Amino acid sequence: MSKINIPYWLTAIIIIETLPMFFGPLFALTNPRFIGGPEATAIGFAALLYAARNIAVGLAFIIAFFLKNGPMLFILIFIRLITDLVDLPNFLAFGQVANEARAISIFVVFYYVPAIIALRYLWQQIRPESGRL
Repeated sequence: MSKINIPYWLTAIIIIETLPMFFGPLFALTNPRFIGGPEATAIGFAALLYAARNIAVGLAFIIAFFLKNGPMLFILIFIRLITDLVDLPNFLAFGQVANEARAISIFVVFYYVPAIIALRYLWQQIRPESGRL
């Protein structure tokens, strides 16, 4: 296993990346409209599936963090980045945000930029050195 040094700023990024994995399911399981749309009155299968998948990824983030497993953190942040790159356009296309400029700003400042910074650092930590296989 490739243990890495986790500086304070990477810890902050991991927390920023992990918290939505737990808050999203909380909102989905307490507010039917979060996943079901404005007309939804009951929690449906989609909300349960969303919650289960996000909690699983959130727990994987916590495990990878405590194990200081660089490759696992890299993969989880990469997956999260790809997911967020799909989520924002969908939120905008389906009218799920009240303020589009604010949503774009939140995604860029709290998801895209931190993920890219973390991925660059983690890649430098985990890539094989030239001459090593």
